[in-house]
Amino acid sequence: MADNEIRIGALATNIGPFAAIGKDGIRGVEMAITEFGGQIAGRKIKLFKAGSNAMPEDAYSKAQELVEQRRVDFMVGPLSGNEGMAVRDYAKTQPERTFINGVSAGQDMTLRDPAPNFFSFSTNGVQWMAGLGNYAYHTLGYRRVATIAEDYSFPHSQVRGFALPFCQAGGEIAKKLWVFLGKMTFSDVLAQLPDDIDAIFVAVSSTSAIHFFEQYYEAGGTLPLMCGTNTGDPTTLNIHGPLAEKLVGMVSAGPVVDGNPHPAWQTFAQAYREHAPAGQHFPSMAAHGYYVNTKAALLALQMVDGDLSGRQERFKAALQDLAFDTPTGPVRLDHNRQAIADIYLKQLDLQVDGSLYSMLVDITPEVNSTLGMPEADYLTLGPIGRD
Repeated sequence: MADNEIRIGALATNIGPFAAIGKDGIRGVEMAITEFGGQIAGRKIKLFKAGSNAMPEDAYSKAQELVEQRRVDFMVGPLSGNEGMAVRDYAKTQPERTFINGVSAGQDMTLRDPAPNFFSFSTNGVQWMAGLGNYAYHTLGYRRVATIAEDYSFPHSQVRGFALPFCQAGGEIAKKLWVFLGKMTFSDVLAQLPDDIDAIFVAVSSTSAIHFFEQYYEAGGTLPLMCGTNTGDPTTLNIHGPLAEKLVGMVSAGPVVDGNPHPAWQTFAQAYREHAPAGQHFPSMAAHGYYVNTKAALLALQMVDGDLSGRQERFKAALQDLAFDTPTGPVRLDHNRQAIADIYLKQLDLQVDGSLYSMLVDITPEVNSTLGMPEADYLTLGPIGRD
């Protein structure tokens, strides 16, 4: 290895239902490196990419490959919720290295049993729902809601993030329905929905989301829908025509909103379009998350003049203390090295070409991992799971 190189590993999905957004995550890494001119403190940045299949054991193996075989100085990633838990656990076996999240959003990755060398400058699935539960109760007037979500750590976090403030306001989750990742047929799930509910909260991803919406409306569904961050992302809902028109007005929340009028977002979106394939008008949350986490690493490296010696302690200290402005507002870390940042309430609308995009409804500023509850009180709720 050349002493004048900084070797960065980037881990994102390249197989399975998250492959497209995994590519967008890598695009975010490359955008951040380009922004710094491909070097820090006179040292050239060399990027090593690894692809996973969204399964935790594969993410663990790919992280191990980057660190132990490619000999990267630090890595950025992974993408999916259960993958994040696996990489967090691997980080504990490599205390001399630094691990920085991609966009993995399972809450317990940093809240419970965190690794002291794992940092996340992107918010988690609970945080991404900030504002939606209160909006559903106080503005939309919903009192009883059913949830349909995939059965793993990230959707568990999304349901918690919606349900906690909704129920604190006086709402009730009438039924929780869990499905496996990649499910394509939802007739059995639709048959289990209670009759006396006001709306449905949906947290399924990739092509499963499109199949769900198609089957819901084909079955005559008329209840209003709300959705999780992945589900309502226009990158997922890359559709036109009658189905897109039916989804206009569906509300969600998350770390990015396409129609954000802030100049910093507009500048970032324009830079993204210069890197993205034709037709991708707005950065996905994966592109944004990987960009922010990579930029955090590069800013911290600047602060220590590229010094990664001594078990990278100066670098880790700089990351812990780092606060900076992102395309979606300021970010800083809590004591668990988890991001505190703004979250956007949004709803879907149509662009001129008939494609879906998200419009800004409201902003919840400086959302922390426990949605404003004291951490000790929040932890008494127990670990997030299907129950």
